[in-house]
Amino acid sequence: MAEFTMPSLGADMDDGTLVEWLVGPGDTVERGDIVAVVETQKGAIEIEIFEDGTVTEILVPVGTTVLVGAPLAMINGAGEEAPAKPAPAAATPPVSEPAPVAAPAPKPVATPRPTPGDRRLISPRARRLAAERGIDLATISGSGPRGEIISKDLDSGTTAPAKRTKPGLDPGEMRKAIAAAMSRSQREIPHYYVTQTIDASALMVWLSTRNAEKPPTERLLSAVPLLKATALALHKTPELNGTYAEDQFRPSDHIHIGVAVALRGGGLIAPAIHDLDSLSLTEIMDKLRDLVARVRAGRLRSSEMADPTVTVTNLGDDHAEGMFPIIYPPQVAIVGFGSITQRPWVVGNQVTPRPLLSATIGADHRVSDGRLGSRFLCTLRDILQEPEKL
Repeated sequence: MAEFTMPSLGADMDDGTLVEWLVGPGDTVERGDIVAVVETQKGAIEIEIFEDGTVTEILVPVGTTVLVGAPLAMINGAGEEAPAKPAPAAATPPVSEPAPVAAPAPKPVATPRPTPGDRRLISPRARRLAAERGIDLATISGSGPRGEIISKDLDSGTTAPAKRTKPGLDPGEMRKAIAAAMSRSQREIPHYYVTQTIDASALMVWLSTRNAEKPPTERLLSAVPLLKATALALHKTPELNGTYAEDQFRPSDHIHIGVAVALRGGGLIAPAIHDLDSLSLTEIMDKLRDLVARVRAGRLRSSEMADPTVTVTNLGDDHAEGMFPIIYPPQVAIVGFGSITQRPWVVGNQVTPRPLLSATIGADHRVSDGRLGSRFLCTLRDILQEPEKL
């Protein structure tokens, strides 16, 4: 028997509000199954389970705000026997008692409906279904424990179609989360930065040739080889891949790269693509496309938020030449790429226009120093000179 606890979904998360259970007592679960939805400052996160077994008890009702690490449910591991039910108490002879006096029935208490100024409780699944079906949630009464609207409330079919609304994140809460994480980073982490300008001629020629031979759905963004090259460069500089906690560095055996995704309403989220170094460029492109779509639709998963080992941020689409990114704790490094632009470059004894890329590593001085950061960038540069090997 094991506790299924509220996971940490980032250094800036202290608690989350449980808004939907997708399993109940007696349900069999497998590693990777989505079992609940939790609302945080970053939006609704689908919570996955990391063991096989059977749900024996739900400990937290929908609508409860739960601290990170607090138990949410009890899981009977695969192969374990269900806990034995207590034996019924032995029967005792009936005792003659006076007949009870019937108490007056309690008056029914009406469930309060939210006033226009209240924030209605709506599960993410119900919100998505409403958007897909064109249902106006203002016309729906919630049947959850605290009056929240859950998915089954949308099955009555009694509401008239309304203007479709896009479920999304609260920009104000998102800004609070970003500010909290970055303030902690600047306060606790002694940053250093190393920058290098990389000749991207070989990369751009190879990418152009490769994409010309593929249909639009199979073409690669320039961000894809940059992500793969970053992952490969980390193999030679493992001190940049991991986390720092309790006054010590914990290197990671895996390279889970958090990819910073800008939200249309402002802000950004950096969920992880797991084991990116082992993926092909096509697989990375597919995962990146899926990740961006789900981030912007507010459908994140807990595993993507909980364990990035390094973050990559790319301002290439915004035509910025370079950047000095801030490390997201407890990670110890972040890589920033600017746009690839034509600029003067010395080749031999001549100045010629070349597509140049500015790459910056921001890292934690408690773990490494500028010499290591420089070695990482040199390795990254060399990898990008042979893009066909990616």
